Amino acid sequence: MLRHEFRPGKLVAGLFLTVAGITYAGDAGDAWDTPWFAVIPMVVGGLCLAGVVGLLARAVRNRRDSRRTSTPPEADRTPPQPPVPPVPR
Repeated sequence: MLRHEFRPGKLVAGLFLTVAGITYAGDAGDAWDTPWFAVIPMVVGGLCLAGVVGLLARAVRNRRDSRRTSTPPEADRTPPQPPVPPVPR
């Protein structure tokens, strides 16, 4: 059983921010040269993509939940009565 809901939008945002951090770390460690403005489109694009993924996941989750909670036709909800003993004559 899952302890929490899976949120794919947060996963996508985290991946893009991790890649942006790795890009800056590689630049700081002189592994490669990254212009200062290169990460901005990466972060903004990742956050936009994460928003779209989050909206899609929410739509799918709401649609699935609405199907699951559809109520069956109303049934008689009164508890069953015990049988009445016959009256002696």
